[in-house]
Amino acid sequence: MITISGNDYVKYMTEKVVTYIDSSKEQRKAAKEKEKHEQAVYSNRWFGVLPFAVKMLRKKAQ
Repeated sequence: MITISGNDYVKYMTEKVVTYIDSSKEQRKAAKEKEKHEQAVYSNRWFGVLPFAVKMLRKKAQ
């Protein structure tokens, strides 16, 4: 398990908030639309990573 110190986490979140605030409203809206259109694969969205793991095991077995 990966652990990070509290200071590192605060620094990371501060950087994220500052970059979000510094971006223009149009950039934020464009990024949100891009995420909305790039949805996960249907099987992964409904069943998690399990279908992906099965596909990888099948591919490795061949």
